[in-house]
Amino acid sequence: MSLLVVFGYGPGISHATAARFGREGYSLAIVGRDAERLAVGVERLSGDGLEVKAYQSDASDTDRIRRTVAEIQRDLGTVSAVLWTAFGGGGVTDVLTTRPEDVGRVLDVGVAGLLSCAQALLDDLKATPGAAILVANGAFGENTSQMDAVSKLLNRDGVALANAAKSKLVGLLAERLRDLDIYVGEVTIAGSVAGTATAGPNAIEPSTIAETFWSLSQSRDITRVRLT
Repeated sequence: MSLLVVFGYGPGISHATAARFGREGYSLAIVGRDAERLAVGVERLSGDGLEVKAYQSDASDTDRIRRTVAEIQRDLGTVSAVLWTAFGGGGVTDVLTTRPEDVGRVLDVGVAGLLSCAQALLDDLKATPGAAILVANGAFGENTSQMDAVSKLLNRDGVALANAAKSKLVGLLAERLRDLDIYVGEVTIAGSVAGTATAGPNAIEPSTIAETFWSLSQSRDITRVRLT
């Protein structure tokens, strides 16, 4: 059975995508910091007849990520795909009030964490036909004056820097792993997500995002998709 690992599990995008892959026959490992949220996730997914196991971990801690991956492999076997929905901005709100030596922490989750996960799973992914690394991203990191202004307005400078760097890492991974037949794809959500605290009237449904991830993993022909 194919195995999907979800890093940064929550009730929105990651739950919907886990369920979508589960309906295609994947077993599921959901990973997050919040034990209560993970327990609810296991209850919901297993209630739908899906095979799922939860692991508590921290996507900003590279050593812990490697230990968690090893634990999943021991428990569940070879990993076929990973969904990275974990995000962070390192606590940076305004770059002008942040010590330059502290700015690097914005990369803890979206770059160091994601890269640690990809490296830890590389042997499994190389051995698995149809292997995929799927990444959720936000529009704060887009290289436009409009998004720069929005990031300033909402004090999301750290998130903007993290998202931009994460998107570049996705592209680099895609280029380096293509010859190994490992697909890497990113979905950028340019808007709010239905069911979340910040959802607006035109919020994107998690099921739409999940279907996009599934389609990318099957077509394997483009690296980036933007949803509005």
